[in-house]
Amino acid sequence: MIRSTFGGFTMAQQALNANQRAIDVAGQNLSNINTPGYTRQRLDLASISPVGASYSSSVFDCKVGQGVMMKGITQIRDPFLDIQYRNQITKVGTADATDEILSRIGEIFDETDSAAVREAFNDVISQLKNLATPQNAGESSTDRLVRSSFETLINAIHEKANALDDLEAEMIKKMEDSILPNINSCLEQIKNLNEEIKNSQILGNPALELQDTRNQLLDDLATYLPIKVTYKTDTSSGEKVDLLEVTFKDSAGATHTLISDTKVGKFSFDSTGGIPVSLEVTDALNPAATTDITNLIQNGVLKGNLDMLNKAEIFDGTDTKGIGYYRGMFDAFVDKMATVLNDLNGDPLFEKSDGSGAGQPFTASNIKVSDGWMNGTVSIKKSDGTGGTDPSTAYANVQLMINALISDKQIFKIKGADGGDITVFQGTIQNCFDNIQDVQAIERKASSSILKNHLTVLNQIADSKDAVSGVNMDEEVMDLMRYHQSYNAASRLMTTLDEMLDKLINDTGVVGR
Repeated sequence: MIRSTFGGFTMAQQALNANQRAIDVAGQNLSNINTPGYTRQRLDLASISPVGASYSSSVFDCKVGQGVMMKGITQIRDPFLDIQYRNQITKVGTADATDEILSRIGEIFDETDSAAVREAFNDVISQLKNLATPQNAGESSTDRLVRSSFETLINAIHEKANALDDLEAEMIKKMEDSILPNINSCLEQIKNLNEEIKNSQILGNPALELQDTRNQLLDDLATYLPIKVTYKTDTSSGEKVDLLEVTFKDSAGATHTLISDTKVGKFSFDSTGGIPVSLEVTDALNPAATTDITNLIQNGVLKGNLDMLNKAEIFDGTDTKGIGYYRGMFDAFVDKMATVLNDLNGDPLFEKSDGSGAGQPFTASNIKVSDGWMNGTVSIKKSDGTGGTDPSTAYANVQLMINALISDKQIFKIKGADGGDITVFQGTIQNCFDNIQDVQAIERKASSSILKNHLTVLNQIADSKDAVSGVNMDEEVMDLMRYHQSYNAASRLMTTLDEMLDKLINDTGVVGR
């Protein structure tokens, strides 16, 4: 039995259409080879099986396929690599935020290229030593020089205290004006894309470019906090429609829905009460309820910034040396210096500018030279009161002050939450300030190392993603050549069929010509 007259032409036409579309897809890939976030596309093809039967069919009849069918255009993407990438970029976000703030703290306390607390402190020691000499023991001008050097030191201390306050205020403003708006905007854009993609898929358009944009936004969102992305398929409209759900699981085990199809949650930041600041999330499925997740985020930019803003390690019993830790150590240095010198002198050399009571500690912000020392009614007591004929007793108390600052071991304590004393440092007053710089340098080195390691792993995952989803020019050019050859073969098939049909119609059954 001769095949259907135009069945072969239909097969050739399908081959031409399929190869033409494959060439178009390869061209689309090549044109977007440098487009950020673009995912390589592929034409999915399937053989059309022979269908139906006829009265002439028999067990000896050979069924032949009816050509090629285009099933659709899909993206070449590995979901497992997406999960790995987003998990890793969250860790990078934590390390990067921490490293950035530690770098800023280092700029405040690093005095290798500037004259500040360390140089002023050394000048105080020099002036005290100058005062503690027999020939200067009775000179009032020497006392004024010591006071002047302390004024310079306190000004440097105030400058660093203000710099810490400015850094804290800057980080809060960054959270309010940049980070939180970016997160909420990202969530809103993903929600809008969900709706656009769903509408396109209902109309039969896979909306692959919109999916690329959505995947980029999901990667951006993953830098801020750990997310889980779940895809579901809805066929109620007659077409397969993707439904996206994005959730976040906190360290307490609770799951918060950030996006559910076209429903979206929201983050809110509160700094009205000062430090500690707070962060709340509104669940997309329960807009009436909010949850405080300030201390429940396990990784991401949010965790890095919140930890550095809120936590102070030994000062609040947490696990992170944030801005509060360095402020606490700096205040401990100032309080010990002022308290010890006031005790040795008897009459106060230093007072608190904020009017806080005697039981309250000195801080880097409130310390000042006492009014009595400024107006001359108070001066440094040079003798320790032991009397005697030894000339050294004329300046023994000054020597005690010098020893207290640079050689006598001190115990630096704070009041804990339970009212008990907590030791935060043991050593000289001078070493206490040096320790702040040392701790910052160690913490910065550790954070930089962690960030570098996380980035190395992230780049490896990104390379694996690019190997799967990225456009490779050599592969696409090879595909173009392959599909072009296939297109030419399909064209030759149609020409052959045309010649066969011409022979059948014009030459079959002609006798005597």
